Amino acid sequence: MNLKCDLHIHSCLSPCGSLEMSPSEIVRIALERGLDVIAVADHNCALNLPALEALCIGTALTPLFAIEATSSEEFHSLCLFRDCTTAVQFGKELYEALLSRSNIPEKFGDQVYVDEHDNILGELDKYLTGGALPYSSDQLLKMVKKRDGLFIPAHIDRAAFSLSSQLGFIPPDPYDAMEVTKQPLDLKTGKIPLICSSDAHYPEDIARRFFTLESVSNKPDDIFKAIKEGKITLSL
Repeated sequence: MNLKCDLHIHSCLSPCGSLEMSPSEIVRIALERGLDVIAVADHNCALNLPALEALCIGTALTPLFAIEATSSEEFHSLCLFRDCTTAVQFGKELYEALLSRSNIPEKFGDQVYVDEHDNILGELDKYLTGGALPYSSDQLLKMVKKRDGLFIPAHIDRAAFSLSSQLGFIPPDPYDAMEVTKQPLDLKTGKIPLICSSDAHYPEDIARRFFTLESVSNKPDDIFKAIKEGKITLSL
């Protein structure tokens, strides 16, 4: 089966994301735009994922559970998990390790997490995009693999906060895939599969970029397997 996937969507928890990006709005728009698989990937935290999971029950959407982590080299990577509990626990670990710099909502944006009915459950104090984690990309990769997740460097063709901008090359690390935002890609990526996603911060951006995955089913195990095998068609 062919699955339309957008695995990089920010919610209202990310300070750079619009307050309109509640999990319920994300799910509504994803269904409206014909997506089959989505992942919310907020910066260095995962507290809006339980609401996402609850909202996807009984719908045609398969949720995956992600965090956009900032390594000590200051590039962003998608840490993708099959289940919500693993992602939330990993997000808690990352948040606790994050540089203790207070968010200023009026300057940087709100950082709220909500339930499936859009009720605000709380607001995070640490500025989620205010600095890097004390973990190298190699360490993060091992931490994600230990939890049976996928480690995918994000928007590697961008001029900031990307693997290429920070390191200047693509190292021979065992990435499960890499995310691009345009074609053609001049970087030497070898045989590592490429995905593309919207990196949506506003409702209108959801599914502006997506990829189609050839998978035997819409179950997370099969989706992960198909991504690693590169059964992907990019829509940029």
